[in-house]
Amino acid sequence: MKTLFTNIKGLLQVNRLKQSKISGADMKILPSIPNAYLLIENDKIIDFGSQKDWPVSKDKWGFIDKVEDLEGRFVYPGYCDSHTHIVYAGNRETEFVDRINGMTYEEIASRGGGILNSAEKIATINFQDLYNESAERLQEVISQGTTAIEIKSGYGLNLEGELKMLRVIEKLRENFDIPIKATFLGAHALPTAYKQDKNAYVDYIIEKMIPAVAGENLADYIDVFCEKGYFDTTDTERIVKAGLRYGLKAKLHVNQFNSIGGIQVAKKHRALSVDHLEVLTDQDLESLKGNDIIPVALPSCSFFLSIPYTPARTIIDSGIALAIATDYNPGSTPSGNMNFVVSTACIKMKMTPEEAINAATLNGAYAMDLSHEVGSIDIGKKANLIVSKKMDSFYFIPYAFGSNPIESVYVNGKKTSNESL
Repeated sequence: MKTLFTNIKGLLQVNRLKQSKISGADMKILPSIPNAYLLIENDKIIDFGSQKDWPVSKDKWGFIDKVEDLEGRFVYPGYCDSHTHIVYAGNRETEFVDRINGMTYEEIASRGGGILNSAEKIATINFQDLYNESAERLQEVISQGTTAIEIKSGYGLNLEGELKMLRVIEKLRENFDIPIKATFLGAHALPTAYKQDKNAYVDYIIEKMIPAVAGENLADYIDVFCEKGYFDTTDTERIVKAGLRYGLKAKLHVNQFNSIGGIQVAKKHRALSVDHLEVLTDQDLESLKGNDIIPVALPSCSFFLSIPYTPARTIIDSGIALAIATDYNPGSTPSGNMNFVVSTACIKMKMTPEEAINAATLNGAYAMDLSHEVGSIDIGKKANLIVSKKMDSFYFIPYAFGSNPIESVYVNGKKTSNESL
């Protein structure tokens, strides 16, 4: 089936250069075509260009099954959210109130809250209920424009719990049409049973968890929360090396509260991404230059926890690529709304709208090894698209941070249900 979108006010993120990511000063440029058309066949983009050129192209493509007039609307790739924890049980709104009353994230964690709180809930919930909760969240973020996503485990903290979470992610992959990447994050926190023997827990991850996860082919990546009070660089390196032996590339939590050398471990072992980076030293910045690792900023986490924001201007102005993602999780970012992430990146991190959209689309796809498939408007890529409401310019998307800028979302060329918009 061929569907033609005509009179598009602006077709954004047009990737004629076949880039896999956009770095540095180039992020200030959002390639676009004003007054454009876009042609899709079934689930793929097959043609696009200026509306004035369509009469010539029409002869090439012949019969068109459906025509959509998008006058006044922008079309751009669906968001690529490369860092989420949406498979979890229940919520942690009481900790939200604790923070309002003055407790820090670290203090809540030290008394058994935070990640350990979620781990207790994972231990008691059955598989189907966990799947149902997670599927509802996934449907919501799709309605908000996310059409490719990474989901981490990390609230099991034992073999049974981690496998339960990863099997839920696998079922989501089976039942949803968007690209979903799975990350094993057994090293998310130290479970109570190992509180006095962290080395034994790291051994357990390496000797029991990783082989079991790999044996069922449940993960694409491996992750470690490399941070003071959690896992140090020695732990991180041991776990990353073990993951690599099973074909699991690293995507690491680093520099959220402290710089302890996690970026250097990531560089040494050719990690795909380093995520958070709210704290960044000059040495860290130098380690990010001249390699294929992409930093991923999580601005809505900083917003929710009232912690510093990733220094996006420093990173981009140093010639480095940057992606942005939601960090959707029950404790520090209970939202998967990428529209808000784009707005917050502009408002709080001083990224331009062009930079923020680049970071949320093509660079987000790169952070999941998906830039060959999604993240830009290009012939042969999936027709995973956002159609905006009528607006004067795409600057309105981050500007109106409390409004919903989306009229419709397409996944594999099909308009999705917008019940939760």
